[in-house]
Amino acid sequence: MRIEYVCVYDCKIHDPISVPWRSSIFQRFFLIAPSLIMHRTLSVLIPLALLTLLPARAEAKPPVKMIFDTDMGNDIDDAMALAMIHQLARRGAVELLAVTSTKDHPRSVAYIDALNTWYGFPDIPLGAVRDGAAKEEGKYIAQVDRKGPDGKALFPHDLDGTGAAEAVSLLRKTLAAQPDGSVMLVQVGFFTNLARLLDSKGDEHSPLDGPALIQAKVKELVLMAGAFQTIRHNTKHIEYNVKLDIPSAKRIAADWPSPVVWSGYEIGIAAAYPWQSILEDFNYTEHHLIKDSYLAYVPRQPHDRPTWDLTAALYAIYPDRGYFDLSPKGLVSVDDEGRTDFTEKGDGNDRYLLMNAAQTEKVREAFVQLCAEPPVR
Repeated sequence: MRIEYVCVYDCKIHDPISVPWRSSIFQRFFLIAPSLIMHRTLSVLIPLALLTLLPARAEAKPPVKMIFDTDMGNDIDDAMALAMIHQLARRGAVELLAVTSTKDHPRSVAYIDALNTWYGFPDIPLGAVRDGAAKEEGKYIAQVDRKGPDGKALFPHDLDGTGAAEAVSLLRKTLAAQPDGSVMLVQVGFFTNLARLLDSKGDEHSPLDGPALIQAKVKELVLMAGAFQTIRHNTKHIEYNVKLDIPSAKRIAADWPSPVVWSGYEIGIAAAYPWQSILEDFNYTEHHLIKDSYLAYVPRQPHDRPTWDLTAALYAIYPDRGYFDLSPKGLVSVDDEGRTDFTEKGDGNDRYLLMNAAQTEKVREAFVQLCAEPPVR
């Protein structure tokens, strides 16, 4: 009997679960010590016939195509969510197609550009709302204009809201260029941009009107908005992203054509970001845009800041990793005061996130590990 061999050499073992060395067949033939498998670079000869018996590696999933719509500058969780997205983009889990802002202040886009640059993604297309609901600067986005002793910008950027594309035009351009049914649209701010997208007409980017373009291109809309559980004993909590533009929120809830997942106020409250991480895990550089912004927004510590916007982004990228559960299908309505109500309906368009105690700890740890990881530039 002739046995053919294939040479496998310099196999650097990083994850013993993802490679065939743990196979009982392999160990029976080669008696490889687990300590060697875990810690050394191996050069071995594998009988070619055995390769058919080894478990096949699953093909890597393509990155999630994402558009991120944010009110950057109102709360620090927007910045932390974008930082997390960039870290997962570096790992190949997500492709950030564009970022649009619903905060009508020029420094909102400037901050987004600085954060993109800080994490090594300086050329992501950016869009700005015109005549938006929130025009005040906020507490932390002025960080982008800080300079060092040498007069150079600490957080370089080359764009602000006045020079950015109009948000709806950029949304239409970005969606039109993508394959059908491929885009995860994540909104963590006000509903202004997406309501205007819904009302848009055909243009140079696509002959389709807003509803038809959304129906063709958007796989799912993930919203950080609303409240679907009792908040501090209040059964009628009016969530901020809804109440700042109630007419637009009502429009989206009533008429959005793709499936919608809502991350309610209660989810971000439960998985607050630990303040110790901010003070201890970002000190690998003297000036860090996330740490400095967090402390500008919440100067008095200790304070574990809720992670509302991070939950929406994490679900959009990893919907099947067990971080969250989902409600049954139903319909979400928004009343004239901004209250969100959910009615279960088998053919409904809406679901909302659920998170138990074990998932809460898993989610919080994921946020810390991703946000605190040093950028690669």
